[in-house]
Amino acid sequence: MPKVGMQPIRRLQLINATLQAVDQVGMGEASIALIARLAGVSNGIISHYFRDKNGLLDATMRHLMNALSQAVRARRAAIGDAQPRAQLRAIIASNFDQSQINGPAMKTWLAFWASSMHQPALHRLQRINDRRLYSNLSCELQRVLPLEPARAAARGLAALIDGLWLRGALSGAAFDTEQALQIAYDYLDQQLAKQVD
Repeated sequence: MPKVGMQPIRRLQLINATLQAVDQVGMGEASIALIARLAGVSNGIISHYFRDKNGLLDATMRHLMNALSQAVRARRAAIGDAQPRAQLRAIIASNFDQSQINGPAMKTWLAFWASSMHQPALHRLQRINDRRLYSNLSCELQRVLPLEPARAAARGLAALIDGLWLRGALSGAAFDTEQALQIAYDYLDQQLAKQVD
């Protein structure tokens, strides 16, 4: 019988091993056996907690998405009831949080995006993630711009964030957070300037 309270610890251990495996060999080669070995457990433990590799990938992506949500909440809470520009900057910065731009996370996000085109459960997670970013941006932009320009600016800013993240992930170099933030902030400033045009 498993120890009381062991499930969350074991699940996190397996998720971290999945991130490590994807970082080392990619999603296709990240076998149950490799993940179990990296976690220091038997293959059967993965089946016990996640059913199969797809269940483990789903849990791993939920873990990364939760880390992103926590980064957004923490940054927004730190600035309190700030103006929309500060709130939007906090949302942007959260997408380039260390939890999202470290090597294992980036490689796992890339594998997830590719897999989400073929697996309905992962596609649903991808849509949730996309909608969450768009909704957060759009809500703040609507505080200072009319509805349609706010929606257009939110779509553009979301695409820019994803594009900057993707270019950084594929560059093979350390992610240049400052450059990504500056480009995104410049775009934001251009959109907010329309409020007075």
